[in-house]
Amino acid sequence: MRAICLNFQIHQPFRFRRYRFFDIGNDHYYYDDYSNETILRRMADHAYLPANKIILDLIKRYKDKFKVSFTISGTALEQFELYAPELLDSFVELAGTGQVEFVAEPYAHSLVALKSPEAFKAQVEKHVDLMEKYFGQRPSVLCNSEKIYSDEIGDVAAEMGFKAMMTEGAKHILGWKSPNYLYCSASNPGLKLLMRNFQLSDDLSFRFSNQAWSEYPLTPAKFVEWMDDDKKNEVINLFMDYEAFGVYQPESSGIFKFLEELPQMVFKKRGLKFTTPSEVADSLQPTAAVSVPHPISWSNEERDVSVWLGNELQQEAFDKLYRLQQKMKNVTNAALVKDWEYLQVCNHFYYMNTRFFSDGNAKKNYNPFESPYEAFINYMNVLSDFELRLNSFVPENKIEKEIAALNKLLEEKEEKLRKYEIELKNLQAGKVKKNRTTKPVASKQKKTATKSVKKD
Repeated sequence: MRAICLNFQIHQPFRFRRYRFFDIGNDHYYYDDYSNETILRRMADHAYLPANKIILDLIKRYKDKFKVSFTISGTALEQFELYAPELLDSFVELAGTGQVEFVAEPYAHSLVALKSPEAFKAQVEKHVDLMEKYFGQRPSVLCNSEKIYSDEIGDVAAEMGFKAMMTEGAKHILGWKSPNYLYCSASNPGLKLLMRNFQLSDDLSFRFSNQAWSEYPLTPAKFVEWMDDDKKNEVINLFMDYEAFGVYQPESSGIFKFLEELPQMVFKKRGLKFTTPSEVADSLQPTAAVSVPHPISWSNEERDVSVWLGNELQQEAFDKLYRLQQKMKNVTNAALVKDWEYLQVCNHFYYMNTRFFSDGNAKKNYNPFESPYEAFINYMNVLSDFELRLNSFVPENKIEKEIAALNKLLEEKEEKLRKYEIELKNLQAGKVKKNRTTKPVASKQKKTATKSVKKD
């Protein structure tokens, strides 16, 4: 039986507001709450919720014959809780069917794997704990942010106990070989690799509604014929953004109808079945080892990491961010730790991208900045303020220690002022209450005195 492995990526960053130079040191709140809520609600209403409903109906209809998997970032789940709790409930319901697998990834959907194996492990472990908390699963398959993979990253994944990783079936890596087989890491053969079939995945994600495309319109029957074309294939890995349903491809394109009808067309073909990433890793043997000395990803035509780190602006911001990593090890302040996670989200570096590429145009609609330079300045302003706060918690030199001491003194004085304000309000409230209770008594005495005078 040839396997069809469906995996949907869901990630939403906490976007920064316009943070000016004069905000540095004065305002420590960085986020554009309106944009974050608006975009998440749009995604939920137009993509995630309708697609979840269809998938749940398909699972109920076909029982254990229909299976999918999801890779959901920690920041996306946080936004579900804040802005669309019913969406989180729908994923919990899908998990309860037993036909949906949740794959591990770095919590903040960051590029940390390119900088620090130790920090990469910590983010993945935090995400694994989150998957267990919400969905009752401890993932055995890892998918790094944006499908980024290298031999070095694979070694870390194997060390953590993952049985497999999901990545891009890049041509310059596979050469003449097909992505429709299971592979393993050349540096660590115990780690299996699921390689994305980018041709078929992108047909759905980016070309489905393009009327200029030579294969338009794409029907479920035609798509299944393509998957069934080579009987030697062992697995067709269809990895895509979940926004492909309803956002990249609007409802009017017929994409939801396509999703509804796809399983029926698959089941008409003998030898095709739906499966999850862990089932692929368990049931198939690797056909060859794959060596990836330099990181690959599923973005841009080169399938490298240049979308996030391809120019000097991106590299400067990236390096400055992770120069703070050593200090962050000594920080326990929850607000600072949370801001540190949000600063690492790969989208901030994507916004600084100066290149144009064919397979990512749909995502550009959600870039809040008019230019890469504007995105860089905004990010560096936020990072500068964050560094000031960090130095106040973990001072290194004499000046920073003096600043930290002054900040602590200011915080203590502010706390005293807050207490005095509360006491003053309480005193004022008590005085008002006292006046309200004494006035009627005085009025009553006055009336009694008046009556006495009249009686006399």
